[in-house]
Amino acid sequence: MAYLTDIEIAQQCEMKHIKEIAKTAHVDEKYLEQYGNYKAKIDLSLLKESKKENGKLILVTAITPTPAGEGKTTTTIGLADGLKRIGKDVVVALREPSLGPVFGVKGGAAGGGYAQVVPMEDINLHFTGDFHAIGAANNLLAAMLDNHIQQGNALGIDVRKITWKRCVDMNDRQLRFITDGLGGKANGTPREDGFDITVASEIMAVFCLANSITDLKERLSRIIVGYTYDDKPVTAGDLNAVGAMTALLKDALKPNLVQTLEGTPAFVHGGPFANIAHGCNSVIATKMAMKMGDYAVTEAGFGADLGAEKFLDIKCRMAGLTPDAVVVVATVRALKMHGGLDKKELGTEDLNALEKGIPNLLRHVSNIKNVYKLPCVVAVNRFPTDTDAEIDFIIKKCRELGVNTVLSTVWAEGGKGGEELAREVVRLCEEEKGDFTFSYSDDMTLTEKIEAVVKKVYGGDGINIMPNAKKQIAQLEALGFGKCPVCIAKTQYSFSDDPTKLGAPENFTVTVKNVKVSAGAGFVVVLTGDIMTMPGLPKVPAAEKIDVDENGRISGLF
Repeated sequence: MAYLTDIEIAQQCEMKHIKEIAKTAHVDEKYLEQYGNYKAKIDLSLLKESKKENGKLILVTAITPTPAGEGKTTTTIGLADGLKRIGKDVVVALREPSLGPVFGVKGGAAGGGYAQVVPMEDINLHFTGDFHAIGAANNLLAAMLDNHIQQGNALGIDVRKITWKRCVDMNDRQLRFITDGLGGKANGTPREDGFDITVASEIMAVFCLANSITDLKERLSRIIVGYTYDDKPVTAGDLNAVGAMTALLKDALKPNLVQTLEGTPAFVHGGPFANIAHGCNSVIATKMAMKMGDYAVTEAGFGADLGAEKFLDIKCRMAGLTPDAVVVVATVRALKMHGGLDKKELGTEDLNALEKGIPNLLRHVSNIKNVYKLPCVVAVNRFPTDTDAEIDFIIKKCRELGVNTVLSTVWAEGGKGGEELAREVVRLCEEEKGDFTFSYSDDMTLTEKIEAVVKKVYGGDGINIMPNAKKQIAQLEALGFGKCPVCIAKTQYSFSDDPTKLGAPENFTVTVKNVKVSAGAGFVVVLTGDIMTMPGLPKVPAAEKIDVDENGRISGLF
C-alpha cells in the first residue's frame, strides 16, 4: 500500500479560516492580526484581559531519541485532536521549526501523517517571520558592539573576550569559526568570530522566556556581550541597543495561531533547540493556550533528560507553571535500537533487544514520577511491525512502576488514534494529584545543581569539571549568577555525555568543559561533550529534494 507523504496529506486538508479557529479558541476577533487566511498573531493584551480560569497543562516528552524516530510532535498533535474528539476544549502549543533541520537531516516540526499542524509548508519555512526578527535583533547587537569598538571603545571592551556571536537560521559549518574586520582600519577591528544557528541564540531563549514586552526589554538589557580589560561584563544595556532590538521583536513576541488537520487551535511560537538551549515554545504561547483551553498540550524537545528537565527546572520555575500530567512517548523500534539492534532489523520481533533497551524508557518514566513527582502515562507510538508480545512486554514493565501504557496510532488515524491516550490524560488530571518538585533548589551552588541533574536525572555517578570550567564557575558566582538554574548542553542520544552509550547507562561521569552565562535568559549554560551551536548539512541535504511547480505548490518537504 502506497502511503501519502506528510506534505501530500497536509495539502489535501481543507483548512478552516483562521477566524473560525480563533472562535474555537475563544479568541475575540479584536485580538486577531491576520497573516492571510490561515495564520494569525494574537495581541498580548488578551492574556491580561481574559477572565477565564487557566486550563490543565499537559507536557509531552519522550525516550532518548534514535534514528528510528519517536514521533513526539506527532503524538502531541494527535493527543490534542483526541481530546477534542472526546469533547474537551483543547489548545496545543508547539515550537516553530528551524530552517536548519528542515533543509538538513532531521525534518520539520509540524508533526506527521494524519497528526499535523497546517499550513505545513508555511510553518516549516518562513512562517510569520519570527526567526528573521530574532536573527535581526541578534545581529543588530553584534553590529553595535563592533561599532562601539571602532568608534573609540569607551567601555574598554577586550576584543579577545567578546562572547556575542552573529547568527543565521541555516546549517552552515563554514561560519562556525571566522576571522572578520579585515581590510584595514576603516573596515573594523580584526578578530576571531563565529556564527550560531538562530535557534541557539540567547535572543531565542530570552524571547521564549519573556512574559511581556517590559520583561523582554529587561532581559535583553542584561545580555552579556563580552568583558572589559579588567573582566567587568559588558551588556546590551551598556551599548544602548535594547530599544532598537525590542522594536525588531515586538510583533514577533505575539504568538502565532494556526490549526491541526482536524481544526484544533494551535499556538506555534519560538523554537530553541533542546540539546543546546531550553527546548520549549514560548512562555507567552503556553500561558495563552492554558488561558484559552481547558487543556493545553505542549511538548519539550528531545528526550525527557533534555527537554522535559529544562521545561520543568527552567521554564516552569521562571514562569510559575505546574504541569498536571506528563506523557512519555516511546516506540518499540527505538527501544530495540537502545537494546543494540541494527536499524535494518527493527521490523522483526526481538524481545531480547527490547528487554535490553527498555531500561531507557523506565528511567525517563521514573524521573517524571519520582524526581519531579508528576502523574505520568507512556504512549507507545505503534508501528505496523510491532508485535503484541512486544507491546505486552512494555505494558507489563511500566505497570511495575505504577504507570499505565496506552497505544497511540495518531500517525495513521489522527485524533481517532489518540482518543485512548486522551482519556488516560484526562483521568490523570482529574484523579492523580502531583506534588511537583524541581530536581534542585535555587540556593544550591552551580556545581551542586549540575551534579543534582547528572545524578538524579541522568543516572550518573557525578561530574568531572575541567580546570577552565572551574574558573568560569567561580567567576560567574562572583558576578552574582550562582542562583540561576543550569541549562546543560549535551548529546541528545544518551543519558550520558557519550552518544554511543545507549539504553540506561550506569557508572559514568559527565565532563563539564565550559560554563557561560545567558544573563538575559536567566540561566547558566553548561557545555559537555562536543556540542555544536552551528550544525552542518549532511552529505545529501533534505534541501536537494524540495521543489516548487509553476503554480507555487511545494513538493519534497517531507
